[in-house]
Amino acid sequence: MIKAIVGANWGDEGKGKLTDVFAKESDIVVRFQGGNNAGHTIINEYGKFALHMLPSGVFYSHITNIIGNGVALNIPALIKELNNLTEKNVPTPTVLVSDRVQIVMSYHIEFDKLEEDRLGKAQFGSTRSGIAPFYADKYAKIGFQVSELFDEEWLSSKIDRILDIKNTLLVHLYKQKALVKEDIMNELISYREMVKPYVTDTFKYFQTAFDDHKVILLEGQLGALRDPDFGIYPYSTSSSTLSFYGPIGAALPHPVDEVWAVTKAYSSSVGAGPFVTEIFDEEAQELRKRGGDAGEYGATTGRPRRMGWFDAIATRYGCQVQGATHVAITNLDVLGYLNEIKICVAYETDGKIREYFPNITRLEHSKPIYESMPGWNCDVSQIKDYNDLPQACKDYIDKIEQLIQVPIVMVSNGPKREQILMRLPYGK
Repeated sequence: MIKAIVGANWGDEGKGKLTDVFAKESDIVVRFQGGNNAGHTIINEYGKFALHMLPSGVFYSHITNIIGNGVALNIPALIKELNNLTEKNVPTPTVLVSDRVQIVMSYHIEFDKLEEDRLGKAQFGSTRSGIAPFYADKYAKIGFQVSELFDEEWLSSKIDRILDIKNTLLVHLYKQKALVKEDIMNELISYREMVKPYVTDTFKYFQTAFDDHKVILLEGQLGALRDPDFGIYPYSTSSSTLSFYGPIGAALPHPVDEVWAVTKAYSSSVGAGPFVTEIFDEEAQELRKRGGDAGEYGATTGRPRRMGWFDAIATRYGCQVQGATHVAITNLDVLGYLNEIKICVAYETDGKIREYFPNITRLEHSKPIYESMPGWNCDVSQIKDYNDLPQACKDYIDKIEQLIQVPIVMVSNGPKREQILMRLPYGK
């Protein structure tokens, strides 16, 4: 059984919690793309954690957690996260790192910062974690795979080829000092020593795991609308955020059995780009303040998230490009203070009413068309059974399901692991 847990929107949907819930009855959890430029927040008996590199299965001793070949691997960040777990008395997890995964270098992070600064007001809202320069190098074939760390002669020759390119940009475009070969070699050797205990051939590992009928979770980062092909490019990330890339980024060439798309009961976004249902000022700040356990702030950057009403047009599109078979809605409890709740049911674009998600040039000029629904005006966070929710609350979920056209199976009514309501029958 292969399940993918992915975002239906701009990221920050609460995917980590769902992965944490599903991990209990799984064998393997895999990060298949992205780097430490985004995070998953998980709250459990050990405390509150913002995971950036590690898969969300690390809190279960029976899980094998895998960093897949599609990830942008920041090795110092990975080791730091592992140390943070043990410092908070989390049992040491089983972690495997693909020998084919590529490494985020310190100069990738520096190039990311320099380019955002150069762009000024035209910048893309990067987290400055080196992700775009990393993936640019990967596809230009001048990145470093983990497997290459174990051949110093190979590394030495490759560094010579790379420095000509990097230093031309650093010196002549960004007016910075040139990189030094010895420094790069020392950095790579230090990474080798850090990651050596975890490296394995994950492709070979998965051949056995699949034959043994293991339950495998593919954990996506960010959401459909940050995908470089089907998202709001160029305000996108640099790796595919879609479930269909999961088997590739995980070294698991088999179809995905279930695709769980996660969306909040409202909209939020970190980063630049069009956000049709965005709200501002006091209205946004009130929703941001109430959102989740510690408010709506990026798990990686700490930046205040942009807030908005639920966008059914964007979410239906996100579910479609993800190939969603199931939907989970998070943060339902956050809306309990409202007398009235808006849902975006269409866009007005260039004077026309549209019920589909347009390309970036039209999206920039789109305005939301709302329907309003009565709020439930009470705290639902302690409710244990979906049927016990206020009728207005269930009506709101029913309306969303009608609009996005995918079954809403689970609803989260709080940040804790146990705050999950089953809306439709699932599993045993």
